[in-house]
Amino acid sequence: MAKNIIVFTDSGDTVVDEATQIYDKDGIVTNADFIPGAEHTLRVLQREGIRVALVADGAVRSFQNVYRNHNMLDIFEAWVISEEVGVEKPAREMFDRAMKEMNLSDSDKRSVIMIGNNLKKDIVGANLFGIRSVWLDWSPRYFHTIENELMRPTYTVKTHDELIKLLLSLEG
Repeated sequence: MAKNIIVFTDSGDTVVDEATQIYDKDGIVTNADFIPGAEHTLRVLQREGIRVALVADGAVRSFQNVYRNHNMLDIFEAWVISEEVGVEKPAREMFDRAMKEMNLSDSDKRSVIMIGNNLKKDIVGANLFGIRSVWLDWSPRYFHTIENELMRPTYTVKTHDELIKLLLSLEG
């Protein structure tokens, strides 16, 4: 049965707590903790059959290390990482690549939701691309002022408990 939503998600301070990241001498993240509720959210999406793509800025090895350490490499149908794409969000190419890797067309955009913590990257990128955006306003590390309409998320949540309720209500 087709699902009503398809999730694109950022990683840092959306799933992974950036404050806990441990780096090797080459600047690659070797391990990090998840933010409260993130693992549960991803497992619920997996259990519900909701398609999920990782759309994140950083090094491929960093993401592989963190998600391998949490036994969650299988959560994502697609891995769209800026190191491989050659640009960072909010660049359209990041979202185009996720659509392509998930075999989605423009008509599927109405089902796609981008979840992120960064208004200038995740939310602006999603809004410019024409998909719904969810701002996970969890971390104090990033910009918190909506300066223009492109930075205005479709939805705002503060916790993964709120996020999972939102996603399941949209799916239902």
